[in-house]
Amino acid sequence: MTTPTAETSALAHSEIPATMRAAVLKCQGDMAMETLAVPHLEPDQVLVQVAAVGVCGSDVHYYEHGRIGDYVVDHPLILGHELSGRITAVGTAVDPARIGKRVAVEPQRPCRTCKQCKAGRYNLCPDIEFYATPPIDGAFAEYVTIQSDFAYDIPDSVSDEAAALIEPLSVGLWACERAEIRPGSRVLIAGAGPIGIIAAQAAGAFGATDIYITDIAEDRLAFALEHGATHALNARTETVEGLDVDVFIDASGAPQAVRSGIKAVGPAGRVILVGLGADDVELPVSYIQNREIWLSGVFRYTNTWPLAIQLIADGKVDLDVLVTGKFTLAESEEALKAGKQPGQLKAVVYPGR
Repeated sequence: MTTPTAETSALAHSEIPATMRAAVLKCQGDMAMETLAVPHLEPDQVLVQVAAVGVCGSDVHYYEHGRIGDYVVDHPLILGHELSGRITAVGTAVDPARIGKRVAVEPQRPCRTCKQCKAGRYNLCPDIEFYATPPIDGAFAEYVTIQSDFAYDIPDSVSDEAAALIEPLSVGLWACERAEIRPGSRVLIAGAGPIGIIAAQAAGAFGATDIYITDIAEDRLAFALEHGATHALNARTETVEGLDVDVFIDASGAPQAVRSGIKAVGPAGRVILVGLGADDVELPVSYIQNREIWLSGVFRYTNTWPLAIQLIADGKVDLDVLVTGKFTLAESEEALKAGKQPGQLKAVVYPGR
């Protein structure tokens, strides 16, 4: 890497604007457009001009309820953590050659020194800072900063939208890695929303052959069959118990779906809980014990962006097909409400438009 000189670093900093527009969650159910100072650029960071931001269910939850568990919106907060953009300036410790690069942003900052980080589990860092998780601001804004190594270069063949949706794809990839899906695996996924469909595509990329998906919405099941799943079952009328799959991934958070899904897993199979539902769920413990089923949750991801970029570039995963609504930054509140409309899967906000 070229060592930046004082001259090149000064040039990089001279192009940083003083202010930016941002859509701010003032409190539960109250969004407002504001003019804010551009975030301070630290030596190891890059300044990214945001191109596209996907709307996640957690963004909607913060907007509607003002909290998720112990994370409470008690101060104004910028939402959005699924993003892509272009580097417009770099810190003094970053190669100025990065300026102008299109990037997908991994929206978190681990401490890099704790026990979990040193073990390679930086997603479990107790001091991690994650975009749009109080009190850390997110990406419904014209500019964000991130450590340079968490801004990944993307090829021209990858759209801004797909690059932004690498974040939810990373959840699916991490679930598949935790599940140890391999060629020939038989997989059941509960929930045919964006994460469920992404998990189905990820499972296929890992080599799974039979990919079952369940939901109560026939239109989502039909869409899933076209984009990753090989079998679709209506959870209202069809049972999954006894499918004898190798892996069950819950992307619904529904207690009944979790219980039924576990009973679809064969001996020595794996259960991965992705969906956010009730804090406590009754589980079929004797079934789990007697079949030595391995059960785990997932909390975000680690080191998934390089694989995700390669899968998209190779055409093994299609994220653009998930985008069903496009909104300007000033329309962020509408984007947060879009998921309740029929046929909507993924809303994307474009801060530069």
